[in-house]
Amino acid sequence: MAQPSTPANALHSIFGSGAPIQLSNQNQHSSSTAVAPGSATSSNNTFLMPNSPVKGRQSSGNYNYRPKVTRTLGQRPACLVNASVTYCGNNQIYAFGGFDQYTDEVYNHVLKLDMVSHQWSLVDNYGDIPGVRMGHTATLYQGDKLLIFGGENEHRTYLSDLIIFDLKTAHWTQPAVSGPVPKGRARHATVLHDDKLFIVGGITGHNNYVLDDICYLDLKTFTWSRAWKFVGRFDHSVYLWGDRVWVFGGLSEDMDKIGDIWWLDLKGSPAFDSAPVFGSLDRQASLSRGSPRPPFTIAPPPAVGSSGYAANSSSAQVNPPSFQLTASPPVAPGAISSLKFMSGPNVPAQGSGMHFHVYTSGTLLDFVTPTTTINPQECCLSSLELDTLRWQKLAEGRELFKPGYRWHYCTMNEEGTKAWLLGCPNDPTATDLGPGGFEEYLSDIMEIDLRRYGLLGNNLVPEPRAEMSRLPSADRTVLQSSKGLGQDLAKLFNQAPETGSGTDFTITAQKDGDWDDDEFVSSMASQEQQSIWLSPNATTSPPIYVHKLILQARWPHFARLYNAQMAEFHTKKMHIPSPYTVVKAFLYYLYTDSIHPRDCGDLNDVAGLLVLSDIYNIPHLRLLCVNRLSKELDVDHACTIWHCAGTANEDWLRRTAANFCLLHWGRVVRTQGFLKLPRNALVELSQEIDMEGRVVGGEELEYVGGLGGARFGFGGATRKASIGSYSTQHIESETDENEEMEMS
Repeated sequence: MAQPSTPANALHSIFGSGAPIQLSNQNQHSSSTAVAPGSATSSNNTFLMPNSPVKGRQSSGNYNYRPKVTRTLGQRPACLVNASVTYCGNNQIYAFGGFDQYTDEVYNHVLKLDMVSHQWSLVDNYGDIPGVRMGHTATLYQGDKLLIFGGENEHRTYLSDLIIFDLKTAHWTQPAVSGPVPKGRARHATVLHDDKLFIVGGITGHNNYVLDDICYLDLKTFTWSRAWKFVGRFDHSVYLWGDRVWVFGGLSEDMDKIGDIWWLDLKGSPAFDSAPVFGSLDRQASLSRGSPRPPFTIAPPPAVGSSGYAANSSSAQVNPPSFQLTASPPVAPGAISSLKFMSGPNVPAQGSGMHFHVYTSGTLLDFVTPTTTINPQECCLSSLELDTLRWQKLAEGRELFKPGYRWHYCTMNEEGTKAWLLGCPNDPTATDLGPGGFEEYLSDIMEIDLRRYGLLGNNLVPEPRAEMSRLPSADRTVLQSSKGLGQDLAKLFNQAPETGSGTDFTITAQKDGDWDDDEFVSSMASQEQQSIWLSPNATTSPPIYVHKLILQARWPHFARLYNAQMAEFHTKKMHIPSPYTVVKAFLYYLYTDSIHPRDCGDLNDVAGLLVLSDIYNIPHLRLLCVNRLSKELDVDHACTIWHCAGTANEDWLRRTAANFCLLHWGRVVRTQGFLKLPRNALVELSQEIDMEGRVVGGEELEYVGGLGGARFGFGGATRKASIGSYSTQHIESETDENEEMEMS
């Protein structure tokens, strides 16, 4: 029977093993105070990198991960509707305004939740305190300011003022603004981009008219741009990624919950690239586009600041802003496109349940949370890649949500690595809050570590845009490629010292037979080396030339080993018993901080890198591997990804790959990845099947959406693709993404 899969032999069991390695005693030069294990020698006098370098370290896997729910203390906000809840860094969440559904009051209170003590407190605030409001937006700016815009007050008056709250001093200021102030509104969406605050949609007027415009405030000059026609929405979300404004979800002009996604291209449009202008120059520019500028109603300037409020007042109203638009705006410059998701096994239905939409690293996250109108089995966490417009289910509701709670707000950190849901128990008998405690609206908080699901965070840089959906998966994956210093260092990687590269250390790996001998003959430094590498019994790869300074700075285990003056310190050689392509990709990552498809194109190598990231405890590499493997999971590599994810203790990725294998079982069992699995791994994979599971095929498979079955809209080949502003083109394409979309 095959050996059990362990970190020591995991890569060999998947990619093939080399010759046995004979261990020897520790080299006489090794220090007695070494913090790394001793080295071992192989037959060619190079040295073996141990496979378990950090003894006794805790596993960093995701086994049984479920976000923790914590009961908060202090002055908990009660029953606030349409307040703003914003994570502001330094382990602090701020809540402002909102409507109390039990007292019918509208507030302008500022509350702070300390995430360390989980204590709510009422913040004493000063300056030009804004009036009461709900349905406004609060946007974190420069890390220490909250930009409050719009909303409606207790008189159902829709507001268009901007007030800035300084988080350090708890002081409010009302900047003087110029330009055409947008219509007052509530339940709109805002997003920051290049010191511009974009405002999209919302409702306004006595009849709750749904706005379909977009405009922005230049925060350097506090000048409003004109308004343009975009898409009519409220209670939606907005995001800026890849020089596009993305709008998703919310309610339409017909008051229907919708799952359409719209986007507007900003790049190349002078109206968005430059500071806003208004007056005669702006009018001439508008006329040149063929869209006459709507007239303005000009009123005398307000008596007390541009926000529409007297300082330190909760409700005093003054005249409306001076440049109020009175006509429908022209269509926004730039291409406007939209896509409607019809159905699919991974597409979350927007029509029922409570949805929260947040964005990270070019990905839309959709939390479908428990409510009385949705089956608990329908709750989940799903993601939509904006570059590929592909849905993926990251977690089932039972893996994410603890029973007995209802969630009302969602916020996330600026890095895009953590999200928090705020809510309360929905069972009055299961709470320790006392009489009426279940009415506490923000009494509990749940923290979700998004990195557990392979999400990189907002440090990701988008690639130059192309026809992403028409590219192979490896080419359309958006991963940060090397640049700057990393790109310069990469030019010196694996260059022999004779070339002047300055390399001063060599690393070898297991010969995996995937290379061209002629290519490596030319890279050898001497004829003697050539005879070693090309001998029939050779199991060691050609040397990889590296700089020990880079390895010391970027590889903690190497630094410990080298500082302890182990054998490698004296010989300047090291052997890592893993496949050559995996080791080479690992070392290249140390130079570039990247596993971009251009640098590491084979998913088998990425799966091997995941195992190495676990062996050598490199969290960033681990995250890059999980992110890429989950996005590019396919039939050919599913078994390899499943096996390596288990070896690396990445339980979420392992379960994702297992579900994929079982859904496409007929094709998966015919792949090389499946045939190379150790026997014990085959048994483990069979145990992944649900107790009530059974094999289905043929026509019956269409009912569960397998192989692109389209009986219930789970697949199909026809797709409509956008080619410009408000234009539609039909494109016939083959797809097995198990979802059907309509683009316009």
